[in-house]
Amino acid sequence: MNPRVVSIPQKNPIQRTVRAVVAALILREQQVLICQRRPGQPMEMQWEFPGGKIEPGETPEQAIHRELQEELGIEATIGPCVATVRHNYRNGGAVHLQFFTVHEYQGTLENKIFNDVRWSSLQDLPRYDFLAADKKFVVDLAQGKIL
Repeated sequence: MNPRVVSIPQKNPIQRTVRAVVAALILREQQVLICQRRPGQPMEMQWEFPGGKIEPGETPEQAIHRELQEELGIEATIGPCVATVRHNYRNGGAVHLQFFTVHEYQGTLENKIFNDVRWSSLQDLPRYDFLAADKKFVVDLAQGKIL
């Protein structure tokens, strides 16, 4: 499966530092796991998919596997990349975000770093206040354009 590329057009191009980031779509039936950032964090109380930065020397799959261990205490079987998003923030930063599916994992989900973790139906995702980089992707996911 070729990943879907979602681009958000930007006015006034600025020189940007691009951070490579991965996120997991942990799926069960027609639900996906979503996580809410804690108060005091950048973009506090907004929703996101678990994941994080790719460290030097890591593949995206290794990064998402590590992040899921650190954030949720699970050993995940990483599926294919289903979408990529490039998002430019107003402050000059940018992210290149890759979304991977996870249909299987071992261990019990444990909230190690988030304010809240919950299962949401795909259709209900747009009701949550997601990070700016995720918003277009969330709409496409809810409308069945991604999976």
